[in-house]
Amino acid sequence: MGEFSIGQPVPRSEDPALLQGRGRYSADIAAPGQAYGVFVRSRHAHGALTGIDIAAAATLPGVRAIFTQADLDAAGVGPMPPQQAAKNADGTPMHAPAQPVLARDKVHYVGEPVALVVADTRAQARDAAEAVLLAIDPLPAVTTASAAVAPGAPQVHAQAPGNVALTFRHGDADAVAAAFASAAHVTRLSVRNTRLVVAPMEPRSALAVPDPASGHLSLHVGCQGVFGMRNTLRGVLGLEAGQLRVLTGNVGGSFGMKASCYPEYVALLHAARALARPVTWTDDRSDSFLSDSHGRDHETELALALDAQGHFLALRAEVLGNVGAALSNAVFLPPTVNTAKNIVGVYRTPLLEVVSR
Repeated sequence: MGEFSIGQPVPRSEDPALLQGRGRYSADIAAPGQAYGVFVRSRHAHGALTGIDIAAAATLPGVRAIFTQADLDAAGVGPMPPQQAAKNADGTPMHAPAQPVLARDKVHYVGEPVALVVADTRAQARDAAEAVLLAIDPLPAVTTASAAVAPGAPQVHAQAPGNVALTFRHGDADAVAAAFASAAHVTRLSVRNTRLVVAPMEPRSALAVPDPASGHLSLHVGCQGVFGMRNTLRGVLGLEAGQLRVLTGNVGGSFGMKASCYPEYVALLHAARALARPVTWTDDRSDSFLSDSHGRDHETELALALDAQGHFLALRAEVLGNVGAALSNAVFLPPTVNTAKNIVGVYRTPLLEVVSR
């Protein structure tokens, strides 16, 4: 049958250690004297953030610091950049609203980080996080892409009118229109690709370690690409090349979710630098459901033109892709390029048009 034939077992050298509990994940790594971080998150999907009361929380046992966006602004920590650049179908730049590391004047989604509590133990940090009081005036919110683009819908960002960040087009619109005009049959279908949580076996976690003597920082984090992560973090923190290391060991599941550079990593690195002390954080499963990048949630209107014998003439897809309230890594790919590449499948389709918002 030859080497690597169907059914032949292929031993994997990495499996025994992982199956026997000898893997090395982010939360397995500890640094001497590390403190523990817990994030205070918005419980509102949309609202004006009018106050953050940390007075009582700051007096609780073990609390070393409580950081808000005001502290990051004072330190010159920049906003999170869009991690994917694209142009609209007409060639104009996409709308890319700035995303603060921690919420400043407004909250945009349930689970958005508002403050970081750092304490000597995780239990102390959790207790203090529960004592931080957020004053949020709720604003109207919607949860589907079709509702977000409806007339009169609440605007999540003033810099993105109509809640549309990008309009993508693929294919020859005139040729597709002509094919539909000459078609003997046209069939239409509405498809909702449901939103989902990635839920990896290993929740997101990170350890930020400062070197006070050199001013350098290290981040131990489970991710899908240390170079891209490092470059994004460096830009937000204003670090020079060589001042930041990103290290990744084993990663307990991701499927794209851990490729993103999340605001929590920036806040942890800032806290470690400000305190001159390592700071570690492991997300709770319940918080991960709120703060991790979700998947899919595409609403698609499909139309297929056929001739009298049932042969395909043209396929048109109009897609609404819910990318959430922030432009995290690769959010545009599934409803745009991936749709254009994959929707044809194994069928001979002479003409294709995909329009995604």
